[in-house]
Amino acid sequence: MSKRINYIISELSDQYLIDDDSQRPWIIGFSGGKDSTALLQLVWLALKKIPHELRSRKIYVVCNDTMVENPVVADYVDSVLKMIGQAAVEQGLPIEVQKTIPRLEDAFWVNILGRGYPVPNNAFRWCTDKMKIRPTSRFITEQVVENGEAIILIGTRSAESASRAQSIKKHEIKGKRLTKHPHQHNTYVYSPIKDLLLEEVWYIINTMTSPWGADNSKLFQIYTDASADDYECPTMVTDKSHSSCGQSRFGCWTCTVVKEDKSMSAMVSKGYPWLKPLLDLRSQMIENRNESDNRLPTRRNGQLAISEDGIHQGNYTQKYRAELLEQVLIAQQEVQKERPDLHLITNQELIAIQVLWHKDLCFEFRVSEIYNRVFNKELDMKKFNEKMQKEVDLLKSVCNDKPSDFDLIQELLIMQKNKALLNRKRGLKDDMERVIEKYLKKSS
Repeated sequence: MSKRINYIISELSDQYLIDDDSQRPWIIGFSGGKDSTALLQLVWLALKKIPHELRSRKIYVVCNDTMVENPVVADYVDSVLKMIGQAAVEQGLPIEVQKTIPRLEDAFWVNILGRGYPVPNNAFRWCTDKMKIRPTSRFITEQVVENGEAIILIGTRSAESASRAQSIKKHEIKGKRLTKHPHQHNTYVYSPIKDLLLEEVWYIINTMTSPWGADNSKLFQIYTDASADDYECPTMVTDKSHSSCGQSRFGCWTCTVVKEDKSMSAMVSKGYPWLKPLLDLRSQMIENRNESDNRLPTRRNGQLAISEDGIHQGNYTQKYRAELLEQVLIAQQEVQKERPDLHLITNQELIAIQVLWHKDLCFEFRVSEIYNRVFNKELDMKKFNEKMQKEVDLLKSVCNDKPSDFDLIQELLIMQKNKALLNRKRGLKDDMERVIEKYLKKSS
């Protein structure tokens, strides 16, 4: 086993030093899980074998935070990323930590509660692109623009699943370490640990000292606590203290694509009972997803969305969006009894949701009123609302004799502000032209 691992370390050193005038950076996708941890440990050891003067290629450890990650795992990953960054500086390694997050317009709650997107399922899995692919792709694109090309190192393993093995085989070129990225321009993929077995991954984690000073037993314990069965457990352990680590697929606690979140359920029963409100909220979102009363008869683009038996299949109604926001805030209130610093939804997201409700002409429900009802305190949106009111009063005074002019200018201003807040300037000109046309037809 150690021979295979040493071979991978040597291969990594060789690939790092290969003649390459472009100095294209290495980008390591790091989730904090067992595979990406094992990969980074081997890369780190390979880099340490290389003389300091030859360590010229930059290595980025990129971690994507969807903002709805399992809180226990998110805390662990944050602490590890901090250690990685500090250790790289102390050891003089060209390793830099980068954390990516979705843009506000792509955030989970902004789309669910603001735009009324139904929670994802296998038929409508919009979350992967918005929350995972886009943030990392933007960073990769920046590196390609700056350096001409980039190499992505991933911890994918053939033994992980039949579909993973098939995907690796499909893209690899025989005799070549690097393969062309199927979607990213001027980007290559390198899978150094693709042939490692599960036992070998755990061997690296459990027997080799973390080069950045992390306690890998904490990672093993997280897998143990999240175990629902023994599929992901190493059949060979090196210490009597190593218990079964189970099948632990960590990801978004809001994930409604899978039928059951086994890892979260296991964690609730093994020392993290405060996670139960999240588990319950996820179950409610799945249960209420396809309720006709919660859905509109049309999609956001105006397309009719009614099944043959009369079930509404469009976006969520304004009423259900407001109800779901209250459920989210109640869940946040519950978990904050144990974790006062944990926020399931940010204030910035709450403001964006209110903006989108205004855009949808939803004035019956207010984010601040729902928040104040749950927490019995003022949400810091007062200045935002006061500023809006001052602008409205000023505009009314200017358009005193022509109410239709006030309506037109107000709608154009709101449209521009919505686009600015959500970073969606694209299409603003066309939208404004349509609004002006509508008002011209009314006046004629």
